[in-house]
Amino acid sequence: MSTAPQAAVTVVPPMPNRRNAELVLLAFAGIITTVALLIVEANQEQGLSWDLLQYAVAYLALFTGAHLAVRRFAPYADPLLLPVVALLNGLGLVMIHRLDLAAGPLASGAARGPSANQQMLWTLVGVVAFSLVIIFLRDHRVLARYGYICGLTGLVLLLIPALLPSQYSEQGGAKIWIRLPGFSIQPAEFSKILLLIFFAAVLVSKRSLFTSAGKHVLGMNLPRPRDLAPLLAAWVASIGVMVFEKDLGTSLLLYASFLVLVYIATDRISWVLLGLTLFAAGSVVAYFAFSHVQTRVQNWLDPFADPDGAGYQMVQSLFSFATGGIFGTGLGNGQPGTVPAASTDFIIAAIGEELGLVGFAGVLMLYTILIVRGMRTAIAVRDSFGKLLAAGLASTLAIQLFIVVGGVTKLIPLTGLTTPWMSYGGSSLLANYVLLAILMVISHSARRPISDAGPNPTPIAAAKTEVISKV
Repeated sequence: MSTAPQAAVTVVPPMPNRRNAELVLLAFAGIITTVALLIVEANQEQGLSWDLLQYAVAYLALFTGAHLAVRRFAPYADPLLLPVVALLNGLGLVMIHRLDLAAGPLASGAARGPSANQQMLWTLVGVVAFSLVIIFLRDHRVLARYGYICGLTGLVLLLIPALLPSQYSEQGGAKIWIRLPGFSIQPAEFSKILLLIFFAAVLVSKRSLFTSAGKHVLGMNLPRPRDLAPLLAAWVASIGVMVFEKDLGTSLLLYASFLVLVYIATDRISWVLLGLTLFAAGSVVAYFAFSHVQTRVQNWLDPFADPDGAGYQMVQSLFSFATGGIFGTGLGNGQPGTVPAASTDFIIAAIGEELGLVGFAGVLMLYTILIVRGMRTAIAVRDSFGKLLAAGLASTLAIQLFIVVGGVTKLIPLTGLTTPWMSYGGSSLLANYVLLAILMVISHSARRPISDAGPNPTPIAAAKTEVISKV
């Protein structure tokens, strides 16, 4: 009796998900943070205390929990994202603790008192929110179904501070807060995420609207006039935020993010040029019409014209960078408390003073890693909505970092945005952890083997997945 030849069975080994590498990098981030805290305590001649041990233990416990959530529910996510954010958050906690010890007479209200304790509490809330998004948002494409709801919610959150009386919304001249007894929130931090989801969903569903060709001028295909409604709506919203809420940073951030997404979706520079032209025209009109815009620009052009008044904050920031030099004064050896709002808007100046140009460049490199890995996620993910959303989230980080660092170093007018994961503030920390979680969910989808997403992958798709998993 003859037997038919049996086909050879190929056993494909499971693809590595790099979670062990993530764990090692998280341990490395914990070591750096703990050593930095010890250096601050030593240079400030502080003895070892239970508070220091509590910071270290709480920090390690939080990110161990976040790692376990990622290992269980998003095992193929990029292994670099969480450790880099953990290190940035840790360095921010160290610097805020350093400012607590300084407690200089010129420190702002947010810099007085146990700010590091409150920041650790907000870190707990942020990491819990991160873990919840990882657990319950199993497929990022679900967000596209709620694009218009997210857009409406984001606009409402932007409008609320402008409608509230100044005592409930204004701080430092900008109406960007919702302040209630025992509770305050900066809604624009959450609006940026909701509006990014809305922009990505609309650009995917209405792509033909943005790619329709109009007149051909100077080598560019201009959009048809009737197709300019989305751009004009974004322009009106951004100018409204700048004028009525006196918030140049959020206005620039949201509008620039929209232009980046439009360019990625259409590959047409004409949209960007039209958008920039509209924003420049609106900014010029706002400069001549509103005194607070004139003040910001004048302080940018020449802060030394009033070094003890309106230009004091910028002058002190520049002095901090000059004092730090190449290698810095060392953690705990500088005078960061002389810069107003050093723990919030100007934490980059405190880092530049105590860690110098080398440490400052290292922090910027960490952000660069986040942005590059986010863009690689956008390239690797297979659906159009995920590509636009990942690119938008990464671009928003890049734009916000440019606005913050540019303002603190006098490259552009000061805007008042916070440095993601480093500055003191619960709204910023919570919103950015949600942003990170969404990016990691998209990364998991991009790097996940085809066999985990559906049966019988084609050889080409399987090969593509293997390449992506090694990135």
